[in-house]
Amino acid sequence: MSDPRNVAHDKKVTQEKAHHTEPTGGARPKKGRGKQRAAAPDQNDAAASTPGPTEQLKVEHAPGDLEKSVAVLSKLKDMEFHSRANIETLAGLILTIEDELKQKEFSDPIGGLYAAQDGFHTKIAALIETYEAKCESLKPST
Repeated sequence: MSDPRNVAHDKKVTQEKAHHTEPTGGARPKKGRGKQRAAAPDQNDAAASTPGPTEQLKVEHAPGDLEKSVAVLSKLKDMEFHSRANIETLAGLILTIEDELKQKEFSDPIGGLYAAQDGFHTKIAALIETYEAKCESLKPST
């Protein structure tokens, strides 16, 4: 059974996504507004001819992007921490199975798990490094 807090959080996230994907400011024309559709390309052409504002739009980020990205980074780091703990646990299990229990037939499958977990750990560590750089780029320059 799922935790009610998780259900409430998922509902909030879904509502936020729906709110952020609604058309605003003429980004996507609504049905029945043919006159505005014809006027929109002229406005876009005027905006495209001035390089200053379009360059600023590329640099600006939606409000809350930094906070959301930091939350994602935190979750990635938590996963990396647990991955490291899994590697240590698997290493301990390999030693127990091979040395104490003398069950060599299980050392290869656990060794495979160890290798897979180590590969995951390597990839998530690299992802964290690049995502940290992305978070730094989202910080407002003062």
